[in-house]
Amino acid sequence: MQNRMMITGAGSGLGREIALRWAREGWRLALSDVNEQGLVETLRMVREAGGDGFTQRCDVRDYSQLIALAQACEEKLGGIDVVVNNAGVASGGFFDELSLEDWDWQISINLMGVVKGCKAFLPLLQASKGAIVNIASMAALMQAPGMSNYNVAKAGVVALSESLLVELKPEGISVHVVCPSFFQTNLMDSYRGPTPNMKTQISKLLEASPITAADIAQYIHEGMARGDFMILPHDEGRMAWKVKQQNPQAIYQEMFTLTEKKRAKARAL
Repeated sequence: MQNRMMITGAGSGLGREIALRWAREGWRLALSDVNEQGLVETLRMVREAGGDGFTQRCDVRDYSQLIALAQACEEKLGGIDVVVNNAGVASGGFFDELSLEDWDWQISINLMGVVKGCKAFLPLLQASKGAIVNIASMAALMQAPGMSNYNVAKAGVVALSESLLVELKPEGISVHVVCPSFFQTNLMDSYRGPTPNMKTQISKLLEASPITAADIAQYIHEGMARGDFMILPHDEGRMAWKVKQQNPQAIYQEMFTLTEKKRAKARAL
């Protein structure tokens, strides 16, 4: 492995922290985002941390831009070893309130952006026998109320990753999917949904988390080193997933209660 990594959504948050974690080991990084100012700052921090690389603006909804990014990786880095499909956006709202446009926007970025990222970089990964890291969410596994379009998009990322895990193993490509719970991040900057107070509720959960994006990046590093397919960085998330596997009805009961609380809060505001 030649220590070359591409990260989407690298202009801030978890994408930036993943870049910095691998930069400390001297990796060369292809950093992409729609936030070009953020990319400049990430590259500066990467170089300070001991890594290097280049930046390129890329909207993951546009397959041609991802193909161009893959070509840039081949020209500037001679290929790629790890692809991190991290770019994502937040959304919320009960199903009856969400428009079809809300669904299209969410699916186009959080699910199809990952599909297109895997597709665009597959030839380079076949050449390097590299690795894919798809960033999903505990929402993919637990499906909390008031965020059905986000839940579906992230569940799709898990299903895609499971499919690629078995299909790409014979080619020597490893696949990992990361399902973090709430953590301190700027994800809410991208929030879109019909219910303003839902954004406030989610923001409070993010801010209250004791786990930072840097913690998540470190856990991903450790999970990949162990060869884990599903990487669950939060203790609570791992426990909840174990309960759901053994007794899904117990989790559904929790979600019924949570739905009532969320609807009550929505009515109160």
